[in-house]
Amino acid sequence: MNRVSPGLSGVPRPARVRSWQNWARTVRVRPQQIKVPTSVPALQRAVAAAAAAGLRVKAVGAGHSFTGIAEAPDVLLDLSRLQGLARADPVTGQVTLLAGTRLHAVPRLLAPYGLAMPNLGDIDRQSIAGAISTGTHGTGAAFAGLSAQVCGLVLIQPDGGRLTLAEGHPLLPAAALGLGALGVIAEVTLQCVPAFLLRAEERSESLETVLGCLANRVKEADHFEFYWFPHTDRAATKTNTRLPGGSPRVPLPPLRRWVDDSLLSNSVFRATCAAGAALPAVVPAVNRMAAAALGGRDYTDLSPQVFTQERTVRFRESEYAVPAELLPSAFAGLRKLVADNPRRRVSFPVEVRWAAADDRWLSTAYGQDTAYIAVHRYYREDPGGYFAAFEALMLAHGGRPHWGKEHGLSAPGLAERYPLFDRFLQLRDRLDPDRVFANAYLDRVLGP
Repeated sequence: MNRVSPGLSGVPRPARVRSWQNWARTVRVRPQQIKVPTSVPALQRAVAAAAAAGLRVKAVGAGHSFTGIAEAPDVLLDLSRLQGLARADPVTGQVTLLAGTRLHAVPRLLAPYGLAMPNLGDIDRQSIAGAISTGTHGTGAAFAGLSAQVCGLVLIQPDGGRLTLAEGHPLLPAAALGLGALGVIAEVTLQCVPAFLLRAEERSESLETVLGCLANRVKEADHFEFYWFPHTDRAATKTNTRLPGGSPRVPLPPLRRWVDDSLLSNSVFRATCAAGAALPAVVPAVNRMAAAALGGRDYTDLSPQVFTQERTVRFRESEYAVPAELLPSAFAGLRKLVADNPRRRVSFPVEVRWAAADDRWLSTAYGQDTAYIAVHRYYREDPGGYFAAFEALMLAHGGRPHWGKEHGLSAPGLAERYPLFDRFLQLRDRLDPDRVFANAYLDRVLGP
């Protein structure tokens, strides 16, 4: 996206307007204006000016959501120049980041203070504001999603004013996962922990073996997840154990990491996905080879190096959260769904993770320990039938869709799944009565 230079007044000039699309290529829009504020005051002025002109405003970070949650028909605020550490307190472990800060930059910013985020997802390309606003999470039955790490926010309101929500503020649990509906996030304060290491054990295992002792493995591990390769009876498991920061590091050798994470998991996988799209009949054989190849690694490294992976193969994704106790039934239903449609060949593995209950009003884990099932399709394939069947299955198990991933629910269906949904709408009416921060996606999921 084109950058801009601040004018003499300090207000950023609009970038040359052109179309914007998200990473997955599922959303494309041509905004009336694109602005790139270079400071929080400039962000305030940009919001106020748009609202005064009767224009809707949406902030964009990395564009990594698969839904239209960041689609901005009127004014797109590119937060890429609002990155960095505003302040840090190594005693309390609280750090404040500018909203556009990318997750992959956070470890470097926290390192001088000996701090780390308690948990991360497996992708770190998102901005911190986008990640918390859509409900990004990692895995670990005792660990909640990223929005639960938020202990303070600064929200820019329609008139350009700052709404500061400090730790303990009654509205923080709503705004920390606010879908961009309550204001534009300018700063995020996170509760961090002392830097730690993770010992990773990655295996290729029989799926039946994994499922047979699943409850114990999830309970006993700090962070457990598995990937099932459709059309096979194999799973790739990853078990991460937390170690003190002073523990010895035993990282993967650079060549092994490059072969596994760049060559096989990206370059070769991209080629096999393209081949599967062209010749679906080869997918089962390819999946069997992939399932056998993954795993067999043990290493110990800094937590961000273990939690996250580089993914360059473009895909589309749908993910649902279900009550943790219903995971076995939901997963069995997904296996049957795949087996009952032999003509549908699925090259991407199914990802299964866990999270602890939290108090964020619109969190998929609000009030309940949660398991997540994520399904994917190569971006050149039509996910329609697969995602629709998956969604119906998850809804039958009390599922809640990930806000940043593809789903078909609208406000009435979502209201049934979130005890504080109506309360959130009332807060939205109070903070944004004129719907300055609305777009088509929010009209669908929250109501116009």
